[in-house]
Amino acid sequence: MLASIATVAFEGVEARRVDVQVQQLNSDHGHFNIVGLPDKAVAESRERVRGAFAGIGLALPARRIIANLAPADLPKEGSHFDLPIALALLASMQVVAPDALDGWAALGELGLDGRIAPVGGSLPAAVAVSAMGLGLICPEANGPEAAWAGDARILAPRSLIALINHFKGTQIMAAPQPGPMAAGTHGPDLREVKGQESAKRALELAAAGGHNLLFVGPPGSGKSMMAARLPGLLPPLTPPELLETSMVWSMAGLIERGALTRDRPFRSPHHSASMAALTGGGHRAKPGEASLAHNGVLFLDELPEYSPQALDSLRQPLETGEIVVARANHHVRYPARFQLIAAMNPCRCGLGGAGKGACGKAPRCQKDYQNRISGPMFDRIDLTVDTPPVTAADMALPPPAEGTAEAAARVAAARAAQMERAAAAGLDASQGLNARASGDALDRFAAPDEAGKALLMRAGEVGGLTARGWTRTLRLARTIADLEGSTGVLRRHIAEALIYRRATGEAQAGFDRQAAKNEAGWPAF
Repeated sequence: MLASIATVAFEGVEARRVDVQVQQLNSDHGHFNIVGLPDKAVAESRERVRGAFAGIGLALPARRIIANLAPADLPKEGSHFDLPIALALLASMQVVAPDALDGWAALGELGLDGRIAPVGGSLPAAVAVSAMGLGLICPEANGPEAAWAGDARILAPRSLIALINHFKGTQIMAAPQPGPMAAGTHGPDLREVKGQESAKRALELAAAGGHNLLFVGPPGSGKSMMAARLPGLLPPLTPPELLETSMVWSMAGLIERGALTRDRPFRSPHHSASMAALTGGGHRAKPGEASLAHNGVLFLDELPEYSPQALDSLRQPLETGEIVVARANHHVRYPARFQLIAAMNPCRCGLGGAGKGACGKAPRCQKDYQNRISGPMFDRIDLTVDTPPVTAADMALPPPAEGTAEAAARVAAARAAQMERAAAAGLDASQGLNARASGDALDRFAAPDEAGKALLMRAGEVGGLTARGWTRTLRLARTIADLEGSTGVLRRHIAEALIYRRATGEAQAGFDRQAAKNEAGWPAF
């Protein structure tokens, strides 16, 4: 008898339908074969299914059993195929009525005692099967997570025998409720940072427009301290962002008991992380740190200490907002729209060739150390700000009058202005931030006045601005204007934006950065 049930195969966060068909053939040999391009974990399902059946007092029929996973040309990976294979086999054996499985999809791993173990990806699976008009049968531990999929029908049994009893009508299971929405965490306060006023200003600009930021300074100057305070400046995730982010975390198995949070992700991998750890990969192409930071912050401390290959692998997602892991027979896509915050010492010894205890190998030490980061990577950073050593006089000062709450209020007002412009222009909310503005939207909303345009053209001629640098300067100037409450981009906004662009060598000599600081109204530091 032929029986079938639906399940899913994952390609990134996309769940594609797979039909599990089980048939018993007349044969004197009790062989159990799984076909349809299964990987090792799927091929081992037959032994877990056999053991689970024995654990609940059932024996496989003494016939040849074939489990077909269709479509056959789609790679099948993971242990979550155990449960749908077992259910289709139960229907084939008429332990449960074959029509009882109609309208359901299933995923879950089986233990040898018949219990159903949790698996990753239940949230994207629930969203996908709901769109197909199906309900989802998933492990009990994944039920609260899958229930976040809205109106989807969810069954979350603890064991295979409980599911059999449900279909027989002797033990009816209630639908699981969504997990808790974790309360927002109150991180460290910006008021705790003394000195570094220009770096705080850059941090606020980065938060307001979603711009990439690099702190450069000696050890102990507060680079990591300020980066850790960025999440407190950012608004909570919107409902669409929460779903996108949670689906990535679900694929990584990082959602516990269905608990979600509106806090934006803040990922801080160690500088020994490999390219696969940052961008994703491995046998089953799991999401990497860049995807886990989707709609949040990726903080890279000690930036030059990362391998050049790992750093340069982030160049494409910084532009496109997604990561594509290429395989010989298919491609896996993960979203990776993150904000890059980085910190580095000016040279290996950290002293930077200036001030007390200056590096004796400067400037060669600085040049060699900073050359470990490629020019195209530097070009994707909107704000580069120096963090000089904090003096004893700074430490003796009382705490600043403004902290995270005041800065976050200004950031929220600036972001609200950006969302209003995007809505008026008919743009998607995901493209509303200034850091993502392009094309007509950039021309309409970030075009500077004539004086600002003249300053930007001069910077392009003598300051080494690339085409990308030109665009990113306009985006940053628009954010500066938003924080100021200005409807237009003026010369002083362009001047301040240019201060943060990295320039070296002849470009530094040709572009008077101090004059730009004076024009932007900066005090002499």
